Amino acid sequence: MACFTIPLAEAVVVSAVEKFTLRHADDKSDASAKVDAVREKIGWLKKMLYGGSFLLAIEHLYHGEISLLPPFLTAMSTPEEIPEMLHEMATVGVGMAVLTTAVWGVLVGVSVIVKKVRQHQDIVNDEA
Repeated sequence: MACFTIPLAEAVVVSAVEKFTLRHADDKSDASAKVDAVREKIGWLKKMLYGGSFLLAIEHLYHGEISLLPPFLTAMSTPEEIPEMLHEMATVGVGMAVLTTAVWGVLVGVSVIVKKVRQHQDIVNDEA
């Protein structure tokens, strides 16, 4: 029904936080490389959230759970279906958002480990 709205809302919040926190990055400092790395990793999360929400919205549109006319969500057309929709958003939507963010966290962790291993290999190769 409307489970895709929760990851979409998270994507909007992440985009806003990124815009307001990373916009004052100094391009001439050493911190610029760190800011670029953070911006790249935040970009991964945004792409995962926006992409997943878009695909779910298309799937819901295909199954007739979304209409192109107000109230857009077919579950909102009758008051009896609204609690069911809110329950789905609270369980499935939040679960998808949390799982997506957790997978992103694992990807960030793996990328940090890979970067450290590569740096260590470069040091070993330079010494040889």
